[in-house]
Amino acid sequence: MLDKEFKYYLEHQADLVKQYNGKYIVIKDETVIGVYESELKAYVESKKSHAVGTFLIQKVTPGTEAYTQNFYSRVAFQ
Repeated sequence: MLDKEFKYYLEHQADLVKQYNGKYIVIKDETVIGVYESELKAYVESKKSHAVGTFLIQKVTPGTEAYTQNFYSRVAFQ
């Protein structure tokens, strides 16, 4: 759904980190439409003028930490 926006982030991550490291950016149609200090502020402000589901909120950090999650389980299968 927001593949285009996420791809934009990945392709421009290095430049975005230089400008916005540690901040939350809002991406829509391959354009940064907002920069915020918190994820909540980014969401609240962005939904005022854009439909929810049409924009991506992404924390800007170097590496993959901001968009990668690891899940661990202690389940044993027999």
